[in-house]
Amino acid sequence: MTETTLADVERALDRATDLETEEAVSILRTARQDLQDLGTDAEVDEGQRRELETDLEQRIREVEERDAYDGALGASMNPSEDDAP
Repeated sequence: MTETTLADVERALDRATDLETEEAVSILRTARQDLQDLGTDAEVDEGQRRELETDLEQRIREVEERDAYDGALGASMNPSEDDAP
C-alpha cells in the first residue's frame, strides 16, 4: 500500500499551478503515478480518484500548452532575422 493519499495528489495539482513548466510537468507526472498506484488501494474512493486523474491530465495539457503559447508569443514579439519579412 502506498503512503500517498488523494489529498496529497490534490496538493500537488495546486502547487504545480505556479511553477515553471518543466518543474510543474515533473510534479504532475509524479502525481499521475501516485494516482495509478492508488488505483489498487481498496480504501480509496474510485470516483474521486478518477476525477483527480481527469483534472491531472487536463492540468498537464494546460501547462504544456502554456509553454508552447509563451514560446510562440515570444517568437512573434522578437522575430529572428530568419523570421523577419
